[in-house]
Formats: sequence, C-alpha cells, structure tokens
Amino acid sequence: MSLLLLHGLQQEVVKTVRTHAGRLTYNSPLYNWSLGGTVPDRILFSPTDLWAGDADSARWLIHSGAFSIEGDRLELHDANWTPDNVEDHWISHMHSFEWIRDLRALGGDAGRRSARAMIENWIDNHQGWNEITWRSDIVGRRLGNWLSGYDFFGESASEEFQDIFFESVMRQLRHLSRALPGMLNGLPLLYAIKGLAYGGLVFEGREAYLEQALNLLDEQIDKQILSDGGHISRQPQQLMESIRILIDIRAAIRQGGYPAIPKIQHGLDRAVPALRFFRHGDGAFALFNNTQESTADKIKNTIMQASSRARTLNTLPHSGYERISMGRSLLLVDVGKPPTWPHDKNAHIAPLSFEFSHGRERVFVNCGTHPTCPQWQDALRSTPAHNTLIVDDRNMCDLNKDGSMGHRPKSIVVDRDDKKDLVLMDACHDGYVPINGITHRRRFYMADKGHDFRGEDNLTCATGLVTEHKVALRFHLHPKVMVSLIKGGEEALLRLNNGTGWRFTVQGGSLELDNSIYLGSGIRPRKTKQLVIRGLMDSDHAQFKWALQLEN
Repeated sequence: MSLLLLHGLQQEVVKTVRTHAGRLTYNSPLYNWSLGGTVPDRILFSPTDLWAGDADSARWLIHSGAFSIEGDRLELHDANWTPDNVEDHWISHMHSFEWIRDLRALGGDAGRRSARAMIENWIDNHQGWNEITWRSDIVGRRLGNWLSGYDFFGESASEEFQDIFFESVMRQLRHLSRALPGMLNGLPLLYAIKGLAYGGLVFEGREAYLEQALNLLDEQIDKQILSDGGHISRQPQQLMESIRILIDIRAAIRQGGYPAIPKIQHGLDRAVPALRFFRHGDGAFALFNNTQESTADKIKNTIMQASSRARTLNTLPHSGYERISMGRSLLLVDVGKPPTWPHDKNAHIAPLSFEFSHGRERVFVNCGTHPTCPQWQDALRSTPAHNTLIVDDRNMCDLNKDGSMGHRPKSIVVDRDDKKDLVLMDACHDGYVPINGITHRRRFYMADKGHDFRGEDNLTCATGLVTEHKVALRFHLHPKVMVSLIKGGEEALLRLNNGTGWRFTVQGGSLELDNSIYLGSGIRPRKTKQLVIRGLMDSDHAQFKWALQLEN
C-alpha cells in the first residue's frame, strides 16, 4: 500500500471519528440552547456585493419556485427546503442563499419581498443545528449573502423580521466560530471564513470573530494559493472563486474602516496572473480540471476588481501548466500531477492534455464538465475526454469510490526552450508505468508566428514489453470547427468560424474522424467531432507525429 493511499485512509478515519463526535455534540438541546445570547438590533454596514446577479433566474424562482445553477433548474413548488433525491450542490445552493443576488438584480419590490419571505421561512424551519444545512461552508456562504444583501431586503423590513433575522444570524455565527476550521479544506473553508469575517465586521463588539477569521485566512492563503498563483485544486474555476472571496473580504475590511491586510493583496497579486494564464483569446477559460468556459465578462470583472496589474505568465510550475503564445496562436498544456488528497476528488485524469486556439477561435478543446450532473462530471474526468494519448482505452489513474484518485504519476518532467521565432517544449510522465511499464513523452513545437504547430508522442517500455498495446491520440474539436478527411483519409482539413483553413497531418498511425461532445458551457452537451490517431505499440518503443499548419 502506497504512503499516499495510507495517509488518505488515516485521514478518512480521523474525519469519521471527528464527524461522529461533532454530530453527538451539536445535535443536542443543550448545544442549541448554548447558541443563544445577546442580539444586536442593527448592523454597522452591509458589505457591498460586487458581483452581478441574474434577473432571469430570479423570475424562475419567484414565478415557478425553481432554483437555477448555470442554466439548470430545480423546481420546488411546496417551499420544501429538504427535497428527497437531490444532489448536494442543489442543497448547498438553496441553503447558501446565493440566489439573493439574482433577486437583487431583478429589482423592485417583488424581489425584496420574496427574499424576506424565504429568509423568514428558512429561519422558522431551521432554528437549531442540522448536519447538512448548518454545515460550516454553507453557514459561511449563507451569512455572507444575508449580510451583503441586507441593505436590499432588510433595512425596510418590519422590526419583527429584523429581530428574528439578527437572532438567527448570531446563532449561526456562534456555531461557525466554534466549528472552524473543523474538517473543512479548500474553497469550502474560504467560504466559511468569509462568513465569519463579515459577522465580525458588521456587528459592534464582535471583533473576535474577525480576528479568528483573519488568522485562518492568513494560513489558508499560504496553503491554497500556490507560489505560482494557481489554486491547490489545480482548477481554474476554483481559482477564480478563491480570488472573488479574497476581493470580498478585502472590500468589507475597507468598508468597515480597518487598515488593509497586506497578506490578502499579496495573495491576489499571485493569483490574478495565474487566472489570466487560463484564458483563451475569447477571454474565457480553457477546459482543464472540472472547469467550464465561464463568461469572459465574469472573468474580466474579477480581474478588474482585484486591482492587480501583474503580467500573464508563460508557466505555472507549481500548478503544473504551460502556455505558449505566438502570433495569434495559443497553446495551453496540463503538465502537472493530480492534486493531493482531498483536492483530487474532482480532478481530471488528463496527463499532458492540451488546448489550442487561434485568435478568438478555439480549435482543439477538452470535452469540459457539467455544472450539476455527477454522471456527466464523472464521465468527463476520464482520459479519453481530453486531448492526449491513451493506452488501451483506459484511464491513467483509477478512481476510488469517494472520487479520489488511486495510483498517480510519480514524476512529470518538463523542459521548454523559448527562442525568438520558435518554442520547443518537452514533457514526460510515468503514470502508465504501474499498469504496463510504459512512459509517455510528448513534445510540442510552434513556429512561423503560430501558423506551424507540431507534436510528437513517444512511448517507451524500459522493462521489456510483455504484450502489444492499443494506442489512441485524441484531438477533440470545438463545435464551430468544420472538419473533413482528405487524401484518402490520410489528412484532415479544418475550417474555423472566421474562414481560415488548417491542415492536419499524421505519421506513425492511421487517422480517423469520430464523434465527440462538448460541455464547455451550460448544461446541454453539444455534438462535435474528434480526430483520432490509432496505432499499436508492439515493441519497446513507439512514435507518433502530427502537425497542424495554416493553409495559405
């Protein structure tokens, strides 16, 4: 048994014991009684909400009782806060009150009244601790949204509403302070810290909550924001959410009249260049590790609010990504190991996968992910859903029942040579060695102002090949790319949406055109195509070459 797996099992045992102990402690009349205490009758200020809501989602909520996540909807017609057979992300969304922002975007008295009615209904049904709805990350998000939305729904409310509202907020704050950090990690812990910090800022005499939150935040910035600015999860989407939490806390501290916290700005100065790193020419994200495109405006606004002017990087060595930009062509490559437990539970199994775009046109793309459907999320974590080489049509890493990864690469080595007119990058991983003894080396070459893009994949078995292996190199195309095989199926011609043509050639295998899907945004898979190079490894070494070149 590997040390990594053993450590993971030990952590799970500790988590189980602590969770059980916490459940026994919190789920008692005595504990719920202890959450009582003095209740303030006002807040010093309502933290400014810097992020836009969606008025259409608010209309669905008001008129149909439907909650919305990225275009997906869950309809609840009976004000039921605990529906059966609903995934955790829906429960989290409902009970975190993220949708208050949507009601605010709708404006008018209807949104305000709906927010008050739903908050009052929630309080009536959730006076005491509950294992799910009082989970620390959900409590933190709920408090953050309640307090930042208070100037919208609360200031004009009746005294009766304000009394029960402030009493509930204080009970949740007391619990959150006692429960943190608990077993939380990653982004959920940052959400909990934000809620605690807001409570310490907006209520007079509760500065201890702010101090506790800032001490935790100081530690988490070092843990979660890597030296190159990437997030410990290796997910661009989680990196953006982390940045937005830091921006929110920084803004609330300023609004509360406190001096700036240098550690927060230092974290932003590291993270924002990494966020820029993951954008294609259209301004939206590349599809790595459980990330969809997101809107270019949302990413741009996040960068603007961060007030960090650091330049975009070409390499994220600690996060494990490389970027080659030449002319209007852009190549982004995943050259990192899967994140450590427990941050690997949503990570994709995509060694040396890449995306390629020209100007605002995406050409080669990974298949993406789904914002709400676990079945799609699991399927699109697989190696074949990415632009990389696959041996015997199987994942490089096995997945455990909890979604974490089993064996993983011990070594990924990267070397790049940037010259004035060309870039050569060489990367190698040993992820297949425990399975079949094979090492995969992939080389990228870009020249001629980005119009000449080539690759070379080498497989080597140092221990002596026991049996032959099927090899497939997949190149998933964006749905807007038109493709056709030419020269008897030996080459492919790609036509981009802007009218430019590119020729794809191969050496060392046969070229096929196959169906694929794209879940780069929203909830509906889009049909697209993929180019597949197929071959056999029947000796200790196999080589496959391919090239994409602009047609004049």
